[in-house]
Amino acid sequence: MGLSRLAALHGVATSYSPSPDVTVSVPDDTVIAVLAALGVDAGTPADVRKCLAAAESRSRLLPPTVVVWAGEPLPPALAGLPPGSTVTVEPEPSDLPGHPAGRPPAPLSMRARAAAPAAPVASPGEAAPEAVPAPEAPPAPGEAPAWWIPPPNGVHRVHVRTPDNRRATATLVAAPPRVPQPPEGTHGFLVQLYSLLSARSWGMGDLGDLADLAVWAGRSVGSGFVQVNPLHAAVPGKPTDPSPYRPSSRRFPDPVHLHVESIPEYGHVRDRATLDDLRQDAAALSEAVLNKGALIDRDAVWELKRQALELVAQVPLTPGRRADYCDFLAEQGQALEDHGLWCALAEVHGPDWHTWPEALRDPRSPGTARARSELLDRVDFHCRLAWLTATQLAAAQRSAEDAGMAVGIVHDLAVGVHPAGADTWSQQEAFAHGMSVGAPPDAFNARGQDWGLPPWRPDVLAATGYAAYRGLLRGLLAHAGALRIDHVMGLFRLWWVPEGRPPTDGTYVAYDAEAMLAVLVLEAHRAGTSVVGEDLGTVAPGVREALARRGVLGTSVLWFERDWEGDGRPLAPEKWRRDCLATATTHDLPSTAARLTGDHVTLRHRLGLLTRSLEEELTADLTDTAEWLALLARLRMLPEGDGDEEAAVRAVHRFLRRTPARMTGVWLPDTVGDRRPQNLPGTWDQYPNWRLPIADAEGHPVTLEEITASPRLHALMEVLRPRKPRTAPPGERRP
Repeated sequence: MGLSRLAALHGVATSYSPSPDVTVSVPDDTVIAVLAALGVDAGTPADVRKCLAAAESRSRLLPPTVVVWAGEPLPPALAGLPPGSTVTVEPEPSDLPGHPAGRPPAPLSMRARAAAPAAPVASPGEAAPEAVPAPEAPPAPGEAPAWWIPPPNGVHRVHVRTPDNRRATATLVAAPPRVPQPPEGTHGFLVQLYSLLSARSWGMGDLGDLADLAVWAGRSVGSGFVQVNPLHAAVPGKPTDPSPYRPSSRRFPDPVHLHVESIPEYGHVRDRATLDDLRQDAAALSEAVLNKGALIDRDAVWELKRQALELVAQVPLTPGRRADYCDFLAEQGQALEDHGLWCALAEVHGPDWHTWPEALRDPRSPGTARARSELLDRVDFHCRLAWLTATQLAAAQRSAEDAGMAVGIVHDLAVGVHPAGADTWSQQEAFAHGMSVGAPPDAFNARGQDWGLPPWRPDVLAATGYAAYRGLLRGLLAHAGALRIDHVMGLFRLWWVPEGRPPTDGTYVAYDAEAMLAVLVLEAHRAGTSVVGEDLGTVAPGVREALARRGVLGTSVLWFERDWEGDGRPLAPEKWRRDCLATATTHDLPSTAARLTGDHVTLRHRLGLLTRSLEEELTADLTDTAEWLALLARLRMLPEGDGDEEAAVRAVHRFLRRTPARMTGVWLPDTVGDRRPQNLPGTWDQYPNWRLPIADAEGHPVTLEEITASPRLHALMEVLRPRKPRTAPPGERRP
């Protein structure tokens, strides 16, 4: 009982429910290990009693972070302050990104008054107290009390002093009620950028290709957005982990995505012969991928780009470019300097900072400070690469907007980072070392999942005012039209798996969802961007409702949208939720053509991933697909009848367009009939995850130029074009 109480005080679950009628107890060893990662010693019953007594004896006047929503009631932490308390709000500095220009407002001071009359009571032997003025009437629902002076949106400091002279200081996040919303009926493409090679690519898709796709899509087929995979910085090394969802840093982008020729200094490189040789080698890489069956080789691409970028870096910046770079350095501050230093140290000592000389494992040690000076040129080189990548990200978004896109580029935020990468080195105190994020056992995976990503410590986030989280969001949103958040349920809780244990021995750890959402809404509001949450899989009760209240769109994938609380049949289009991105598939799922043909089942059979016989799996899959095709036929969305694969793909997207979803996403490989998934969960080296170029129905890789000219693509996109209302001839009344 004591361990359970102690765990509850720190947001650590001692049981969980994989389904509504099942409750599973978490092993005590797991609870103890997770508490230890949070700095709580629960190794023995005596330790538990000691920590529990200490935790229950602490009485905080304010939590570390307090949230206020514009136009909504104050949280209990402020509304419940003792009458007569003095509350002072110290506004955030005006030099932060997104802060209104000019001097910040002066501190706001106010005095809390009681919400209801309280008769003064004298203690025995004391004189009767003086009369207390009657307080104002309680606020109406949805309103703050009259004594409260709403601060501007931002991250402030709030100071409280009670009449008995107790004091407290906390971070105050003042946020608007919702994130900006995209226009209704917006459609766009979903693509893994590395897989999109153009005729000019250096062996993988780049930011030049992204800008070109956006311009074409906006102008030619009326798309409102292009959603890409995470472009976070990867952990270097050979071989590099190809997954974009296990990066070194989520804060800074990876320069492997640079389109080298678009850098202004490229044209002034003196060693043209070396550049020409590098371009020829890059052309050979692309040729091998597009025509010789080779996989995308990120390491080979980076080796060529690195050499070219080092030549480019030798070209002096013009005064204007130098000023822009200096502004970028100033804006990014310590975070960028740390990132550049980690990259420089990784070149010398390898990509896993745990194996570096001990003095360098601490980013604030004297030894690290010396290394910073010794490696100054390399640190500057990596900082400059971050700047160049940011400028091309900005250019891609401007290109999308100029092409008429209502949203533009939708960037993707991975759920975590590599345990050996730059973020875990520079922000060591913020991560729960010895823990990994994953998923509990469920109906789709009885063994659970371990993603190998160390989680953020919720207590450190709260104590630091969510500074790391705020910086991460601000960097990602700077050049985005919208942001997709992978596993958005992680804003509420994450499944922690202790190192060396199976995922079945993990447990949930809670985060302050109110604070996490408030920071997200605030930063999205400042950037003017929408937010899409990937909320597929197991979702705790109330999570989707909380996200919807704050304007965070969900993700609805056709094959999963069934009447699960009723007859289990496919959900009619009018019954889909409105606030979502509706798609036929994702990067972790089969393409639509593979789903319709059953190719995904035979692929999993070849790789030994099926839990039933091939015949059973094919029968179940055929039944599932047949139900959807029957619904499409009943709705007259499949006039071509059975047996026409391209027509069936169009019908699926015709269905998606019929739903009330705000956004409709088209998986770009679907437009040319690609049958291969980009990622096959449950595989590592058995399948070329994250290394496949987009291919046609015969499996032949196709370029950006070939994709945009594809008759199959244009026939599909006609389905998504909004119908223009017919203009009635003079004298004729429209029905």
